[in-house]
Amino acid sequence: MTRDTADYIGKPFIDARVLMALDKVPRHRFVPMHLKLFAYHNRPLPIGHGQTISQPYIVALMTDLLDPQPQHVVLEVGTGSGYQAAVMSELVRQVYTMEIIADLAEEARERLNTLGYDNIKVRAGDGYYGWPDKAPFDSIIVTAAGNQIPPPLIKQLKVGGRMILPVGDLFSVQHLVLIEKRSEGEIQSRQILPVQFVPLTGKH
Repeated sequence: MTRDTADYIGKPFIDARVLMALDKVPRHRFVPMHLKLFAYHNRPLPIGHGQTISQPYIVALMTDLLDPQPQHVVLEVGTGSGYQAAVMSELVRQVYTMEIIADLAEEARERLNTLGYDNIKVRAGDGYYGWPDKAPFDSIIVTAAGNQIPPPLIKQLKVGGRMILPVGDLFSVQHLVLIEKRSEGEIQSRQILPVQFVPLTGKH
């Protein structure tokens, strides 16, 4: 796995800061009560409404690939339980996170507030269109798969910024893709590894 990780991220190990953030976030607070026994297993778990919390390894990998810095402002699309946002919030100045399922958004907001994550803002809405009034973002992380890279998210990414997202659908192979915005007209992308995420939903 270490050799695979090195191939994925282009360096020998996941950043120690990222691993410390995962250690600090209490994953058992982000899963349903009846699954708390499995909270620290390296596997995705259902959180209701047909959604899942990603396995810790994928959370660490996606976070590392964004190269989060203390001054960064990050957009997350697909709040779910709030776990990924909590991990990211340990590493950056501000996280804006969007969830299309209103009940999940409200549950995540209450959970994050209870746990004291005061640098995370949660919005119920279709993340495909991003959060324009808070853009541009230093990085964007998408935790649900679509058939294409959403153009509004590319527009809201800073020049020099990074976006990580799964691309594909439930009926084909999905790949984790890293996007780097070189300029307003130049986007560089790289496939990282095959993955399986829940699909993006919405009118788009």
